[in-house]
Amino acid sequence: MRAIVLEEPGSLRLQDLPPPAQPRPGEALVRVRRVGICGTDLHAYAGNQNFFSYPRILGHELAVEVLALAADVENVQVGQTCCVIPYLHCGHCIACRRGKTNCCVDMQVLGVHIDGGMREQFTLPADKLLSADGISPEQLALVEMLAIGAHATRRAGIAAGEKTLVIGAGPIGLATAQFALLAGADVTVMELDAGRLDFCRQALGIEGTVDARGDALAQLRSLHGGELPTLVFDCTGSARSMQAAFDYVAHGGTLTLVGHIKGDIRFSDPLFHSHEMSLLASRNATSADFDWVIECLRAGQIQLTEWITHSASPQGLLRDFPTWLDPETGVVKAMLSFE
Repeated sequence: MRAIVLEEPGSLRLQDLPPPAQPRPGEALVRVRRVGICGTDLHAYAGNQNFFSYPRILGHELAVEVLALAADVENVQVGQTCCVIPYLHCGHCIACRRGKTNCCVDMQVLGVHIDGGMREQFTLPADKLLSADGISPEQLALVEMLAIGAHATRRAGIAAGEKTLVIGAGPIGLATAQFALLAGADVTVMELDAGRLDFCRQALGIEGTVDARGDALAQLRSLHGGELPTLVFDCTGSARSMQAAFDYVAHGGTLTLVGHIKGDIRFSDPLFHSHEMSLLASRNATSADFDWVIECLRAGQIQLTEWITHSASPQGLLRDFPTWLDPETGVVKAMLSFE
């Protein structure tokens, strides 16, 4: 069975591993059809991903086909193509007991804490499979990414018409912007890369964009009649950006940090208190967020065709993966196929 293993930073290897065992009670055996390449994968390759150890089989944005089920599994059927909720929570810690399974004390994320889906087959708890008949494997592999954005907007309590800034137009930023738009917010995107700002205008129809290479604060005020957004999402995973984001929040507003870093974030307490600013973190997503994404895809509210700009076979991924770290390649979303 083919599997792609990240042995150490900068070293991906295609290996032949033994096939998985048949599913135990509560489990499913699945065949991997598509794997979305996430910023987490790229950060792990570069050696700067939180909560990560090597060697590791990457891959948590997954579309899979059910090959076999334990006798006690009833939520999916053999032959169905499903997306995967890659967050394995304990179910009994303080967060899980309060319904916040996305930040479980003992969280195990496929492709991060434990081996993920860059392999032809594997077993997993069947309750982490969501069937979505009629949705393509390519779309299903992007459900987890979209759920991150859905959760961020839900957590921030976004309102229709609210002046909203999304910083960073990578996949997670785009997902956050997409669900902010669906909530009816007045969305502006800030980004360093001109090509990604063009993508926001063309693919998402976002007219308000800020070039982060210039005077971002002045551009924001110009867009909003001299005011600042009441809701800001930082989706960059950059300490410099996350710290600067405090300056872009209106008095009484909210800053939600969706990206995270290996290190500390510093901010001005006088600024923070004078604005009575609310500061939130958004981590992963819940099953309700996944259901919301699938509902939106089925309703045709999200169009993903333009998002997938690059694709590769296992052999091709070994060649192309390092180039996807370079903004000049124009990657919005890359995808691995085992077919």
